[in-house]
Amino acid sequence: MRRINVSQARQTLPAQLDRVAAGEEVSITRHGRVVAVLVRPDVLASRRASAAWDRSAHVAALLETARTQPVRTAAIDDERAGQLAEAARASRSGR
Repeated sequence: MRRINVSQARQTLPAQLDRVAAGEEVSITRHGRVVAVLVRPDVLASRRASAAWDRSAHVAALLETARTQPVRTAAIDDERAGQLAEAARASRSGR
């Protein structure tokens, strides 16, 4: 991947676009850090599609794990829930 600074990119944009059209990627730097990459649209689309497939595989794995796990029961019983609700009501009325 070719690296050029912003000044060079401004001066040679048509040449850089020709490089990209030929299949190269061009990194544009500002103060030594890459701030942009020129890449062909078809390459960008395939990278995005690949990332989407990776995310969908992760979601599929999560769903499969969820299917095999037993459904959790309530952590508290009805009596304890009633006690907590009553305590909340009492604290509100005391304000």
